Amino acid sequence: MQKFWGRVGAAWGVLGLTALLGWAVYRVYPFALEAAREPWRWYEMAFFVFWMVFMLYGEGFKGFQKGFSPRVVARAAHLSQNPVWWHVLLAPLYCMGYIHATRKRRIVAISVTTGIVVLIVAVHWLPQPWRGIVDMGVVAGLIYGLGAMWVYAIQALIGHEINHPTDVPTNVSMPMSPPSA
Repeated sequence: MQKFWGRVGAAWGVLGLTALLGWAVYRVYPFALEAAREPWRWYEMAFFVFWMVFMLYGEGFKGFQKGFSPRVVARAAHLSQNPVWWHVLLAPLYCMGYIHATRKRRIVAISVTTGIVVLIVAVHWLPQPWRGIVDMGVVAGLIYGLGAMWVYAIQALIGHEINHPTDVPTNVSMPMSPPSA
């Protein structure tokens, strides 16, 4: 039964994060399209090219492909082998490193999330086409990240080992069953 719940937790973690990131793309995409409908000046086009390269490299490649995506899949694989009922229940948060993670990983996860929220609020106040240009880079980075996460997930499913730190605390043992009343 533990093996079943471990697989459920791993699937829920990856699918839950897919839904979260997909929802972000869905919400931001209309603003990117709105900017594409407006005429751009040369410096807006130059910023667009710079921003797309920056976001695809910085967010997509460095952030997602080299960090977030393999860690999510490594933590999902760890959860599948070591299921704890509340980790399975909160698997997307577990895979992101918010729970049952080293102190450093939790601090990084919370800091990155806080930074993203601050940037979302700041970008909201930008006029078009600037907001849309920024959002185009965000959409490109998120789609790259989703793709990277699924490449790692498929590799894990077909048996490739994901050699990425899980950032799970050491010497912690927890039972699968919920506490009895």
